[in-house]
Amino acid sequence: MAELLPPLKPIAIKERLSILFVEKGHLDVLDGAFVVVDKNGVRTHIPVGGVACLMLEPGTRVSHAAAALAARVGTLLVWVGEAGVRLYSSGQPGGARSDRLLYQAKLALDDAARLKVVRKMYAIRFGEEPPSRRSVEQLRGIEGVRVRETYKRLAAKYGVAWKARNYDTQEWDRADVPNRCLSAATACLYGVTEAAVLAAGYAPAVGFIHTGKPLSFVYDVADVFKFQTVVPVAFRVAAKKTPQPEQAVRLGCRDVFRETRLLERIIPTIEDILAAGEIAPPTPPEEAVPPAIPNPKSLGDAGHRA
Repeated sequence: MAELLPPLKPIAIKERLSILFVEKGHLDVLDGAFVVVDKNGVRTHIPVGGVACLMLEPGTRVSHAAAALAARVGTLLVWVGEAGVRLYSSGQPGGARSDRLLYQAKLALDDAARLKVVRKMYAIRFGEEPPSRRSVEQLRGIEGVRVRETYKRLAAKYGVAWKARNYDTQEWDRADVPNRCLSAATACLYGVTEAAVLAAGYAPAVGFIHTGKPLSFVYDVADVFKFQTVVPVAFRVAAKKTPQPEQAVRLGCRDVFRETRLLERIIPTIEDILAAGEIAPPTPPEEAVPPAIPNPKSLGDAGHRA
């Protein structure tokens, strides 16, 4: 009698390829896998569940089957503009559970807990404890000053003429090359971070430093890693004055995500940051609906559908 194959398990976020850009093609499903068909009919397969985030550029069409498959395997679909400007995203299974979302919301609504979380973000980002007796708004201001100084320092290090962080998504070509490179780089980081946030079951909109935006928490988490990863890539590319800087930035970000093992670090960092709020996560209610396919052992990352 032939042995039964082991049950399928979703690939953990930390073990996936970080991002993949798709341009001018039809994203569909063939033989259970993502496939991109270009205008000449050439098919390119993408491993199912092996990519954390698919960045869909102009000229890309997505079938219903592809969107449904992305939701099942935990691959975030992000619609971006030609220059990497975020437009819309969908297709993650993080909403399959609410315990972590409720925990996050409880921390954000408690002023004392929120301040502790913000102080932890500051400490991780800058490698030192923030000044004592400061409010969230005051820490936000201090952070802004340090960020502007860091931009200046890195620009000088790579020999890039730097004025200020300034761009208009509606008039992309009018921005200078360093700002265009930075925008392309942060778009890559936000896509990967959002995929991890959703896979872990948290809400992208419930932020602590950033508020009132659909991706406030994504910006909070991404900022912790920004100057370690994508900002140096952006300035390095800007200094080279390549003919296609945005493409060079994307390739550089892909490489630095792999080199720094970013996907392995995001979810543990989120848990470390939220734990600083000193509020115990809520226990699942007794009437909670169990997984459709029970799993005796943990599989994938927190938040994946079974």
